[in-house]
Amino acid sequence: MGTTPLNNGRSHTTIFLSHVGAFLFLILIVTGLHRITVPADSLLHGYLLIISGLLAFVFAVLTLVRFQGTQDRISLILGAGFLLSGAVLTATSILFFQFLPEAHTRLHWAPLAWWLGRLILSLLLVLALLVERFIPRSRHPLREIVGALLTVVGLTYAIAAVFRGLPPEVVSRHPNAFFPNPEQLLPGAIFLVSLIWYRRRLSVEDSSFDRTIYAATWLNVAAQFSAAQSGRLMDAPFLFAQALMVLSYTVALGGALLDNARLFERVHHMAVSDSLTGLANYRRLLDVLENETERTDRTGRPFSVLLLDLDGLKIINDSYGHLVGSRAICRLADILRIHCRAIDTAARYGGDEFALVLPESQEDEARRVADRIRQVLANDDEPPRLSASIGIAIYRGDGERIEKLLSEADQDLYAEKAKRAKRPPATIYPHRRTPKS
Repeated sequence: MGTTPLNNGRSHTTIFLSHVGAFLFLILIVTGLHRITVPADSLLHGYLLIISGLLAFVFAVLTLVRFQGTQDRISLILGAGFLLSGAVLTATSILFFQFLPEAHTRLHWAPLAWWLGRLILSLLLVLALLVERFIPRSRHPLREIVGALLTVVGLTYAIAAVFRGLPPEVVSRHPNAFFPNPEQLLPGAIFLVSLIWYRRRLSVEDSSFDRTIYAATWLNVAAQFSAAQSGRLMDAPFLFAQALMVLSYTVALGGALLDNARLFERVHHMAVSDSLTGLANYRRLLDVLENETERTDRTGRPFSVLLLDLDGLKIINDSYGHLVGSRAICRLADILRIHCRAIDTAARYGGDEFALVLPESQEDEARRVADRIRQVLANDDEPPRLSASIGIAIYRGDGERIEKLLSEADQDLYAEKAKRAKRPPATIYPHRRTPKS
């Protein structure tokens, strides 16, 4: 029985036990942090927060770019959430840097600001999963990006208003309890819910972006659990929570970068390749020909161009249907792809017309390639039988234009096609069926 991409050959029980083991290991580490004494370095915490804020800003930009390309609404909401989180973290870092003389009193606001930022991010992650569940794709991406950014501005203003209206003691301390700072468990519980929910998404969307978001959510659960163990500002559990937060943002950013790189590579491939056959398209063919002519002008080594035209495609379409006609085009494309060198370029530049660029090839070598293509087509027993007319042109570095080179190959092709037109259709297509009346 096959397995889903997330399982990777492992059973659900193994995955569940590995998660439980990781959580127990986390509890063991965090509960032991109380025994570690660290100096209360506000600058260190300020730098950790501003690094997290910068990572959040970059991640937000990348997710908005990803949303523009995929219309995946979870990217839009996560981008808005990380943008808001980055704003909160950057503002909170100012409290630790102590730029103002009264900063020693303002520093008490830092846990509250950190808590509010984490709470908003966890809620937005759940909101993203809800929207992805019921409205997975966007119809108006630009309009929704503007709406998300305006929402972020509004939420930032609302958080600032709440931040000014609440006393810093709103996050209580219980030094003698198992969780001295239990309020931090609320964002952790929401992150845990989104973690369980996000796992279901991974069974469908197993991309680098989704895997790293899943890992980052795990790290955020761990960060909130560690923050709940903090008995005072800037102690070891609080520092560990900050470090886990930085790590989670780094992991998420790395996944977004990798996923966007693959997305751009896919877009570039689509821009220069034919959608039916996967060969290079006409635009890519012209680029290759321009590069080869420049190289020949520079080195003096000629190259060859083969133009191919599939014989009788209209007869195939009329007799077998257009699906079989498309399959015939793909069969010829596969032959060109398989039976040419790695340095050669096979392209489809329209209908049943193909080109094959052979770098550093003389005319005799080009004719051997053409004969080999004809032989492979002749030995292909899949009905309908195929044949192709092939024209050859050689560029020897005399400065002629690409259009003239293609025209010479085209003239040679039609000279051969004129010879093939004299053959009876049954000779070319012995297995052709009679069209229905």
